[in-house]
Amino acid sequence: MLTLEERFTAALHNAARCWRQALDRHLKSLGVGQAGWMAIAMIAKAGQPQSQTDLAHKLGVEDPTMMSMIDRLVKAGFVTRQPSATDRRVKLAVLTADGLALYRKVKTEADAFRLEFLADVDKEKLRSATEMLEALDAAVEARL
Repeated sequence: MLTLEERFTAALHNAARCWRQALDRHLKSLGVGQAGWMAIAMIAKAGQPQSQTDLAHKLGVEDPTMMSMIDRLVKAGFVTRQPSATDRRVKLAVLTADGLALYRKVKTEADAFRLEFLADVDKEKLRSATEMLEALDAAVEARL
């Protein structure tokens, strides 16, 4: 029999995986996979150019994986690389006009998907679960 803590971590992992897979299927028509749209969204939400290392950290991937993803996004015309003004070793990922247009489409679709799936969830339970997950995230980040 699983402990409550084991059930929680299994549910957390499975819910995150299922959510990403369902959203990925929903966004497939936009022509970019999960890793691509997640990277594009991270760059757009940051509001400023992001280093490949920062993006890798935010997405929970290794630097070489992020470099390959950025290479594909550059080749597709969604991202450009710019040198950092403060460290010439650092390359910053910047959305192109096509990348920003794709982000807007992804955001519109993702927002609709989120509203549809969460429509029947009690708002107070949603708020409580969100606050608990945010606190858990902060606690984990503080220990890294």
